[in-house]
Amino acid sequence: MKKIIVFASGSGTNAENIIKYFAKTKIAKVVSVFTNNAAAKVIERAKNHQIPTEIFSKSELLESKILQKIQEIDPDMIVLAGFLLKFPDHIIEKYPNKIINIHPALLPNYGGKGMYGMHIHRAIVNNKEKETGISIHYVNEHYDEGGIIFQKNVALTEEDTPETVAEKIHKLEQKYFPEIISRLLED
Repeated sequence: MKKIIVFASGSGTNAENIIKYFAKTKIAKVVSVFTNNAAAKVIERAKNHQIPTEIFSKSELLESKILQKIQEIDPDMIVLAGFLLKFPDHIIEKYPNKIINIHPALLPNYGGKGMYGMHIHRAIVNNKEKETGISIHYVNEHYDEGGIIFQKNVALTEEDTPETVAEKIHKLEQKYFPEIISRLLED
């Protein structure tokens, strides 16, 4: 069975969805959740599914400590699910094309440093976009610039608010993120 590590910084709804999805398959299993936020709800979500968690500081991520822990696990894939720190080059180099991220917009639009969550949804509404969506992409040394694996769009209306955009995006993330991870692990 293949091993997945999930990195998350916040509430962990995508992380928990991935954990539940793979608990029902023989393809892979989430073996650990890593977070840079000791108060993140993702810790509780992981514990509810008996998934070990690793809490670390930004400096520990940038040093070799986290890479060593990842190497001990020897994952087949590293999934960033709402992880807000820039992923370090030294880990990316060790796991080429094995680290993926989900972004709540249609990249290359609304990507880059500072573009996450409600910041994106507000910008999309303010710019009166007719559609938005999700992008699942490989992680490289630049924010949101790795090769795109999958995109799915959703139509917007003039009545949409940042909150309704967030709901539409969340539905897409919940449906497609685990499916795409599974497809990548089967290839």
